[in-house]
Amino acid sequence: MGIPLTQQAKVAAYVVRQKLAGRKRFPLVLMLEPLFRCNLACAGCGKIDYPDAILNKRLSVEDCLGAAEECGAPVVAIAGGEPLLHKEMPQIVEGLLAQGRIVILCTNALLLDKRIEAYKPHPRFIWDIHLDGDRAQHDWAVSQEGVYDRAVAALKNARDRGFRTAINCTLFNNADPERTAKFFDDVTAMGVDNIMLSPGYAYERAPDQKHFLNRQTTKNLFRDIFARGKGKGWRMGNSPLFLDFLAGNQSYKCTPWGNPTRNIFGWQRPCYLLGEGYAKTFAELMDSTDWDKYGVGNYEKCADCMVHSGFEATAALDAITKPWKAVAAQLRGPRTEGPMAPEIDLSNQRPAEFVFSRHVQEAMKDMAHEPKKGAKHGATAPQQAAE
Repeated sequence: MGIPLTQQAKVAAYVVRQKLAGRKRFPLVLMLEPLFRCNLACAGCGKIDYPDAILNKRLSVEDCLGAAEECGAPVVAIAGGEPLLHKEMPQIVEGLLAQGRIVILCTNALLLDKRIEAYKPHPRFIWDIHLDGDRAQHDWAVSQEGVYDRAVAALKNARDRGFRTAINCTLFNNADPERTAKFFDDVTAMGVDNIMLSPGYAYERAPDQKHFLNRQTTKNLFRDIFARGKGKGWRMGNSPLFLDFLAGNQSYKCTPWGNPTRNIFGWQRPCYLLGEGYAKTFAELMDSTDWDKYGVGNYEKCADCMVHSGFEATAALDAITKPWKAVAAQLRGPRTEGPMAPEIDLSNQRPAEFVFSRHVQEAMKDMAHEPKKGAKHGATAPQQAAE
């Protein structure tokens, strides 16, 4: 497993404290989105389909550090958009590390070589570089040729400078098990510390809706990949039980509060993937969200989801409360043969509600009443992409 034992122990100690305090719901990873602007336009992404006025907004350093303090999660995953477009990102990372957080900075790496001098290696800091497969697969996924080669070059540069590195690999229904396994062999040979895996989620506003995976296809795909990885020494960044879940061997329900999201709108309900309302504070998010309305079996939009941001916390909590189960999964790897765990019944799920446009309209109205900001925060899209 690619996660250092000290960091595993840090998260486990945090969970024990929450359990002793009698808390039923608590976060493990803060999903921090300081901006939505990106310098790519991936066909499977639903994060960049906003008006320019929203894409130009940023969370401040104070906003980001305050969000981490507010929710208290031991891990902060910084996503976007493209975080390296945020000029104050080095201060955000430095501040989170000073708080004692484990910091995962997700990036497409197109700006990494240009920005890397502003960062210092740290045992609790890792560059999580977006690579969705080999050259052809990744460039298809990001809808632009040449991105794979630039990302790999930046990854190797970061590794050579002493930084911990990971890849963040999202798989779609055109993923080939043999090619994917070969890709994992290649990145292992590059010396990456972690391979972080997830199936793609069907963002309702993504331009490409036909390549997302359903649950049965997800399980079959990951079984085929993991069967080819036995004995290869892949350094997986996901927990062993989450990988076992991807292979169809665990009947987990999602834990949306385990990975709460803070972005320019506030605290997103119910999770990183579904924006169906926003709370002004973390306490409001936790106390006023009807969590039972969401999840596989409860809501149509969640029916095919097996994404890390929904289920990794479930698996992590299972591992901490049943360590023998996690050790067994770690030693044997994900089971790739035999019957799969029972699937969750979908017959009583409520129908999907499509509220994205309403939230955008409300956000635009709120922004119309905000004081005007200087040119620093109102740069045009071409200017920001060039930064």
